[in-house]
Amino acid sequence: MPELRALLENPQLEPQAKAEALRAVLGGSDELVRNFLLLLAERGRSSALDEIQREFERLMAASSGQLQVELTTAYALSDEEAHQLVEQIERASGREVEATRKVDPDLIGGLVLQAGSLRLDASVRGRLVGLRQELAKKTSQPRDRKEPS
Repeated sequence: MPELRALLENPQLEPQAKAEALRAVLGGSDELVRNFLLLLAERGRSSALDEIQREFERLMAASSGQLQVELTTAYALSDEEAHQLVEQIERASGREVEATRKVDPDLIGGLVLQAGSLRLDASVRGRLVGLRQELAKKTSQPRDRKEPS
């Protein structure tokens, strides 16, 4: 409900007004959920709802043995390409994988795989950055100079 989201994220509305709007909308919903959402609204923490939802989904996936990953590629993957990548990740991890896809043309090529705090950067941009750092490190190190005898 975009209207409710806009209301909850509106910094000009007082937390009590947000809580009243939620009470009207959540009338017959689960008491625990309703109380939790009202508490967030009353404490002025409604903006954290998206983050809370993501964390809840991550915890649910982890408890079911599912691995949440984000595949970022330089171009949009076909469904077949994405399916093949997910299958490879499932074989490697031994877990069921739920993947979201993003496109970042700045990667130039390759992909970046994000699974929780683990990040695997196999992109052309990532390799170029690594090469640049390696070259910078080597040029800043003093060379062993042998004096002629």
